Amino acid sequence: MGLLRIKPVLQAWGRTLRGRVPSLSIEITKECPLRCPGCYAYEDAHLGTTNLRSLSDFKGQELIARVLDVVDQNSPLHLSIVGGDPLVRYRELEVLLPQLVTRTHVQVVTSAFRPIPLSWAALPNLQLVISVDGLQPEHDVRRKPATYERILRNIEGHHIAIHCTISSAMVKRSGYLLNFVDFWSANPAVEKIWMSIFTPQRGAANVECLTSGERRGVVETLLRLRQDRPKLDMPEGMIREFLSPPVSPDRCIFAQTTRTLSADFKTRVEPCQFGGDPDCSRCGCMASMGLAAVGHQKLAGPITAGHVFWTSTAIGRYVRRGENTLRKLVNRKQGGVQQRGRSQHLAHQGSAERHGLTRTVIRRLHSEPVVGEIPISSYSTSS
Repeated sequence: MGLLRIKPVLQAWGRTLRGRVPSLSIEITKECPLRCPGCYAYEDAHLGTTNLRSLSDFKGQELIARVLDVVDQNSPLHLSIVGGDPLVRYRELEVLLPQLVTRTHVQVVTSAFRPIPLSWAALPNLQLVISVDGLQPEHDVRRKPATYERILRNIEGHHIAIHCTISSAMVKRSGYLLNFVDFWSANPAVEKIWMSIFTPQRGAANVECLTSGERRGVVETLLRLRQDRPKLDMPEGMIREFLSPPVSPDRCIFAQTTRTLSADFKTRVEPCQFGGDPDCSRCGCMASMGLAAVGHQKLAGPITAGHVFWTSTAIGRYVRRGENTLRKLVNRKQGGVQQRGRSQHLAHQGSAERHGLTRTVIRRLHSEPVVGEIPISSYSTSS
């Protein structure tokens, strides 16, 4: 189980204070060999007025260069590579991943429809997430050609997380989630099992949608399963957040700490990874629930980590605006190396001042025992 560690929290907090997001997600390709029902990436409203398939995307050396460039520009603490299906660009990933894992923690979300290079198993700072749609009978219908047979063969020798999005059909069968967790827990390649709940767009009535009663039943089931199935990497606090999701992307820590770029490297996926107009009252995003649980952790008296985050976000917006204004002023007066040095000096000066403001809370974080078991890595999947 992943613990909420102090160092990554402080690193993410520091970036928030500077007006920068800690996490970056890239839809590395628009291509996918699957046509999964309910896949949000290919819904017409995913990118506002269009969907992923309508964009231009890249391959070969141009894709490699663009990924490295955007990562260097953003310097994320966590990078999610999604799609489409990233394995469509496995040749480019063979070049990219050894370089990316030296810069940040990397997560690749795939259906495992093709073999995964065994060399990836030895890479540090890499998490492979395999998206699965329930047990084999349902999955194989919805996910061809990424059948169970292929997945089981293609994950051999790796260390993966299984992610499943719970739909209404699954919870209508007694013992379904139990059987799913037990099946994948028995596989030696599986280190973690993560589960989300299907998130619809506002006003949608997809067959995948859970009723409020079914959602409560899922929460009760997951709380029981986590007690004696250690591969179900879902802390109690995270699971309980499914009952009261963040009310909007503006109040969702995950949405506010993750920037998602689509396949053309220009289009932003907003207001969160789902795009379009997600129904936050029915949100089932595991990462959103995990960070919401972190936000509810108390630091000192009534002060929670969420209070600190939202205050830091407000400070970060002010700092970002100030830095942009200073940069414009410097650009008018100086050029070349002189301008760059002055901007860096001003940014450093502001950082030192902000550090003084936050010293008390940092001391408090270091004095507290580790709180909760929230795996704070973001994830993204089009299931």
